[in-house]
Amino acid sequence: MPTADQHQSSKYTKLLYIGDSSSGKTGSLVSLLEAGYTFRILDMDNGLDSFVAFARKAGADLSKVEYETIRDKYKSTKTGPKIDGTPKAFVEAMDVMTEWSEVDDSNCIFVLDSLSAFARAAFAWANNLNPAAKDKRQIFGVAQGAVEDAIALLTGEGFRMNAIIISHINYQESEQGVTKGYANAVGKALGPILPRYFNTMLLSETTGRGEKTKRKIKTMPTGIVDLKTPVPDIAAEFPLETGMASIFAALRGETKG
Repeated sequence: MPTADQHQSSKYTKLLYIGDSSSGKTGSLVSLLEAGYTFRILDMDNGLDSFVAFARKAGADLSKVEYETIRDKYKSTKTGPKIDGTPKAFVEAMDVMTEWSEVDDSNCIFVLDSLSAFARAAFAWANNLNPAAKDKRQIFGVAQGAVEDAIALLTGEGFRMNAIIISHINYQESEQGVTKGYANAVGKALGPILPRYFNTMLLSETTGRGEKTKRKIKTMPTGIVDLKTPVPDIAAEFPLETGMASIFAALRGETKG
């Protein structure tokens, strides 16, 4: 029987990282590259420009970053943009995850950027399985199950590297009129479920405008988003530029947070 010091959380860090568009989520990962981590990035947004730009500005070693950019190809039609041919992005993304699951490296960070685009690809894949379905709830159900299974893979003991799942925020209003923010996945049902797979959920937030703009990473629940970490007394927020490295150090017991 294993003891608690052998639990995977003592070796690997898995977290869900959400924020509005352009709040600095991807760029904030550069501090981890500076801290000596290597990366394997599954780029579903085709949005690594900011990460590369900030890394170059910081003088970080981009040779430590492997990436795969995967998106379905679209074409213009008279009825609007449509996927050109058979949707392949979801299956190709799962193939990459399966290949990378062979790695065992506590210094490597897998990044899914973003869950929002990954979920969109999953829906396109599921819709292609049954394009004649009259009730689209069936399609949503298949896509949601596939995305949840992928998250189970990434956060499970068999995926032996750190993992950061990046997502935009989906704001939902309850029947009681309360607005909450969840990870943007397929439909509305999956967002509230996904935090169950993570012990750490962080928020990238931008406040102010112009010279007064401030970007930070929050670790404590807000009035809209339920955040969490397993570290007692961790700071409520960190600077975006250096915060992720500090948070990782606290989660791995290297600092007090």
